[in-house]
Amino acid sequence: MDAIEEYEVYAMRYATLARKAADNFIGADPHEEGSPLDYFVWLARSPSRTFVIDTGFDAQVAERRGRKMLLAPDIGLRRLGVDAAEVREVIITHLHYDHVGNFALFPKARFHLQDREMQFATGRHMTQAIFSHAYEVEEVVGMVRQVYKGRVLFHDGDAALAPGLSLHHIGGHTMGMQSVRVHTRVGWIVLASDATHLYANMGEVRPFPIVHDVGAMVEGYRRLRELADDPRHVVPGHDPLVMQRYPAAGPGLEGVAVRLDAEPKA
Repeated sequence: MDAIEEYEVYAMRYATLARKAADNFIGADPHEEGSPLDYFVWLARSPSRTFVIDTGFDAQVAERRGRKMLLAPDIGLRRLGVDAAEVREVIITHLHYDHVGNFALFPKARFHLQDREMQFATGRHMTQAIFSHAYEVEEVVGMVRQVYKGRVLFHDGDAALAPGLSLHHIGGHTMGMQSVRVHTRVGWIVLASDATHLYANMGEVRPFPIVHDVGAMVEGYRRLRELADDPRHVVPGHDPLVMQRYPAAGPGLEGVAVRLDAEPKA
């Protein structure tokens, strides 16, 4: 069996959105202000393997949905030393517009996806706007085309992709939501993606309102903690605090990308 590798792990911020707490927590005070979201693409890189986790959205979707675009995800990856056109492995945590929108920028990649996510995004739930509004139909159709090209590798639950990197079905936010566990110099960390949007969703058990199954979402918080060596090493999918708690990825990357294979600030 191959030895477990250590990965460098990065969060690259490509967009942002001002929101109220009522937009981010079930049952929040509608008058509570100041709960913005950041949008990330993640990178896990070892001496022998490179994984991109999610692909973000493009400028057209940002304009239509009222998000502030900061930089194109492929440009952000290039600043981290990765050419999207050469990437071979892309993990899609789920098919919402902000996680799959730029898959065409990765022409050589295969895409790792949960069976249940494709079932959810193409099944009966999409007849209801409460579920479908976070999907872009052309992106879902585009990913179906990749299935027919043999470029989608489906997973039914947890799966080890390489020594030191694994997928874990969490559910809750969508039927096929998956998070990524990565071995680093500080131990096992978890890229939660939207299994918890914000630290407070998990830490205070205040679920995010875009949800398929609230019970599964809350149970997912426990699972995320189990997968990480320390709960502090669970990285939420949209929290601006990520950019404050972790060090910049390098000179000139302040506000653009941070290293997640590091001890977070309190």
